Amino acid sequence: MAFTYYHTVRFQDTDAAGVVYFANILRICHEAYEVSLAASGINLKSFFTNPSVAFPIVHANVDFFRPMYCGDNLVISLLPEKIGSDKFEITYEMTGDEAMVAKAITRHVCIDASSKIKQELPDYMNHWLETNHRDAEGAERRRSREEVM
Repeated sequence: MAFTYYHTVRFQDTDAAGVVYFANILRICHEAYEVSLAASGINLKSFFTNPSVAFPIVHANVDFFRPMYCGDNLVISLLPEKIGSDKFEITYEMTGDEAMVAKAITRHVCIDASSKIKQELPDYMNHWLETNHRDAEGAERRRSREEVM
């Protein structure tokens, strides 16, 4: 199934109104992304300090459906998809108490870190995308079957 990350909302995640501050949703999503990379065998230190390649976020979008409070337990399903030879998109579905509370999307492009010119995704990222996308497709098929039954 899709890669799943668990996060308990901390006080530091919230704003003065006591709900998760909007920008912190993207930080939580990035945590899920990092954990999924490590779970697939990618060395995070070399991934984020590799001087030859980078994967900057070029677009981000978040929809909020319900407020999230300190102490809430979130389940984040990470659903990556390759959208070109040099880019990919990750959809993050966040649920709490079995209801979707937010949905976020980040779009990443692969660049040469020195020249900042786009380049094809390296094999290890293609592998990460294929593995997690295939798992996400299987989870979606299972979910569809469950709804029919």
